Amino acid sequence: MRPSALVAIALLALSPPALVAEVGDREKPIHYSADRGDLNYETKVGKLDGNVVLTQGTITVRAERLTFKQNPDNSMQVSATGGPVSFRQKRDGSDEYYEGYAQRVEYDGAKDLLELYDRALLKRGPDEIRSNYISYNAKTELFVAEGRPDTPAAAAAGGPGARVRGSFQPREGAALPGPADKGTKAAPKTAPAPRASAAPPGKSAAGSRAPLPLKAAPDAAPRQ
Repeated sequence: MRPSALVAIALLALSPPALVAEVGDREKPIHYSADRGDLNYETKVGKLDGNVVLTQGTITVRAERLTFKQNPDNSMQVSATGGPVSFRQKRDGSDEYYEGYAQRVEYDGAKDLLELYDRALLKRGPDEIRSNYISYNAKTELFVAEGRPDTPAAAAAGGPGARVRGSFQPREGAALPGPADKGTKAAPKTAPAPRASAAPPGKSAAGSRAPLPLKAAPDAAPRQ
């Protein structure tokens, strides 16, 4: 099995129950702005250049250069480059967004598939993953990451190298290990035996006066 497949399985196993991408996005109009543009309203294809911002519903793409088209189901297909390109979309049924950053981004709205190339970062809430290639399927919430070598440009900018890196934060409300079984009672503590106190001089330990030691009396001198 390829290492990238192993990463995908691990991420899926640790993910919470799936919440797909915002399903209403494709029912919204596509808006765009850029410094320059070449657009065909018949084919619904556009090429934008310079400070590009492309939106549809909760989707926002920012890039230096971008080409897009409107799919038959009204979703978008996007190819964008920049330093970096950013992609953001809300998850359906949640206030949480997932965000992607990379030098090149490919997005197919008909498949709900996002691909990030070169110095890629994908974030969902506090969790994140970094690599030189990441794909994310918003329908299944499955991540696939591959540790590809840096391109010359990525290496010069301090790319992640041929490694996959990421982090998962602790889940809120996770049950912590509880105390030992409450039905088991601990054995009662045995009170320590009282210590005998030392008796003061002239008295016994029981409190009665101890007899004084006998002394030998000197013989009386004979009387003259």
